[in-house]
Amino acid sequence: MRFLRLFSALLFSGLLVISPSLYAEVVYVAVASNFTDAMKDIAKQYEAESGNKVALTFGSSGKFVAQIQHGAPFQVFLSADQNKPDALEKAELVVPNSRFTYAIGALALWSAKADFIHNNEDRLKNGDFNKVALANPKLAPYGVAAMEVLEGLGLTTATQPKWVMGENISQTYQFVSTVNADLGFVALSQIMSQGQIKSGSSWIIPADQYSPIRQDAVLLKSAASSAAARDLLDYLRSDKARRIIHSYGYKME
Repeated sequence: MRFLRLFSALLFSGLLVISPSLYAEVVYVAVASNFTDAMKDIAKQYEAESGNKVALTFGSSGKFVAQIQHGAPFQVFLSADQNKPDALEKAELVVPNSRFTYAIGALALWSAKADFIHNNEDRLKNGDFNKVALANPKLAPYGVAAMEVLEGLGLTTATQPKWVMGENISQTYQFVSTVNADLGFVALSQIMSQGQIKSGSSWIIPADQYSPIRQDAVLLKSAASSAAARDLLDYLRSDKARRIIHSYGYKME
């Protein structure tokens, strides 16, 4: 009884400070693999400012859709395209009016070798390479974009014998980074940080050579009552997050 009276007195007087961490929430987020580095930076900054925690899982957007449809406990989904969030909306697994485009992806032709690509398509055209990696266009929007570039350059037939396909853009990047492929079509965000190409050599492909890669975010029905999940999505649209997103080569609306 004496302890309770003391506790009440301290609380009333404002001398007892309750740690914000006691009220912190964990937000479970499924993130398209191309957005890995950018989202890690955003989550770190968000956690420091909000006191909430962010549990990130990276992978194929298509696989995430299947997992969500089977009850995976994600609260927020950051897709590599618009089609998959649209499918979840139609299945009534998304909080209405929560969907928005958080980034517009950019495509690059990249080699882990310095001076192998000279910011143009010449290496593709002359065929002087062992393999060219691209994401499977049936599964990945960056693969669709890569096919559009090849078709636009009239190089689909000439390069096809040298294709090696990744299940997603992360695996595609691995083929090139390990030099199993001399070059490959990757997300610009995978090779850029702070506005600079981190290593190797590249051609940043003009955006008019492929359809816009609009990447949408949604709040899932499982998080309809989660203040932290909504707060994280709001933060993703903030100027602070947008600066990070832009530094990885993405465009924004």
